[in-house]
Amino acid sequence: MRVTTLAGGIGGARFIRGLKAHLAASGQESHITVIGNTGDDIWVHGLRVCPDLDTVMYTLGDGIDTERGWGRRDETFHAKEELQAYGVEPTWFGLGDRDIGTHLVRTASLNAGYPLSDVTRALCARWKPGVELLPMTNDRAETHVIVDSPDVPGNRVAMHFQEWWIKYRASLPAHDFVFIGIENATPAPGVLEAIAEADVIVLPPSNPIVSIGTILAVPGITDALSQTDAPIVGISPIISGAPVRGMADACLTARGIETTALAVGLNYGARNSGGILDGWLVDTSDADAESDLEAAGIGCRAVPLFMTDVPATAAMAEHAIDLAQALRSAG
Repeated sequence: MRVTTLAGGIGGARFIRGLKAHLAASGQESHITVIGNTGDDIWVHGLRVCPDLDTVMYTLGDGIDTERGWGRRDETFHAKEELQAYGVEPTWFGLGDRDIGTHLVRTASLNAGYPLSDVTRALCARWKPGVELLPMTNDRAETHVIVDSPDVPGNRVAMHFQEWWIKYRASLPAHDFVFIGIENATPAPGVLEAIAEADVIVLPPSNPIVSIGTILAVPGITDALSQTDAPIVGISPIISGAPVRGMADACLTARGIETTALAVGLNYGARNSGGILDGWLVDTSDADAESDLEAAGIGCRAVPLFMTDVPATAAMAEHAIDLAQALRSAG
C-alpha cells in the first residue's frame, strides 16, 4: 500500500509515527511518502532552518525531544547563550547545539547549489525515518502574518510566522496569512507523483491554515489532489472546540473559521464539490458533526483522536485507512 501524507510539524510527525506502526503491524508491504510544509522555514544566524521537515525527521528517526515535541533529545544551548551575550538577534529563536549541526549541513549544501529535496534526502540517510520525506517545494514560500504593529499603534505590519508564533505566542491577533513567493513556487520533485500514485492520501491533524493550507497553496498540488484516484481522508486537529496542541484557533479565527471539527472539515470541503476531502475523522466528543459532514458529501466517523501514545495513534491511523478503503469500495 502506498500512503501519501501532507504534514506539518509535531501533530503530523506523531501521527505518521502511528501510521508506520499500524502498517507494520498489518503485515502488508507499504510505502509512506510525507509531503512536508516548508512555509515555516526561516534563516537564523545565516542558517536555513526547516522546522517541520526536521520535526518529522527527528521524530521518526528517534532523535526528537519527546517532551517539547521539537528539537533534539539531550540538547544543550551553549551557542544560543553566547549569541545572546553578544546581543545578536533574534534572541527569541533558540537553536540547540546538536540541532545546529543539521542546519550547518543543510545550509552548506544549499549554498553549494543542491536543491532542498536532495538535501533533505541526504539528511534522512542518517536518521532513517522509514518514510520518503519530501519538501512541498524547493522554492521560497515563507508564511508571514499580517498583524497590528506592536510598536506603532494604528499600523499593520507583516512578520515572519515564526516571530508571531514563538516570540509573541500568537498573542497578536492575526488579520491574514501571506505565503511569500508561493505564486512562483512549483512542487518539489516527486510530490505530484506521490499524490498521483498513492493508494490512500491522509491529512494528519496538522494546522489546517499554516501547515496543510500552505502545502495546498503551492500551485499544482490542489489540482493533483482533485484528480487522484486515491481516497483522501483527513483527521481533525480540533477536539471539543479546541486545538489539541498549539494555537491553531488563532489561525482559524484570522480566516473566519470556527474552531470546531465540523468547520475545519467543511473548510477543506468535499472533493465532489470542489474541495479535497472524501472522508474526515472527528473525535468521539464531536460525533454530532457526523450528519452535517455526511450531508456535505464528506464521509465521517467519530473515533478517539487523542494521540496519547503510539498504540493510540496507530489505532487512529487504522481508522483513517479503514475509512479510505470503505469510501473506495462505495465508489
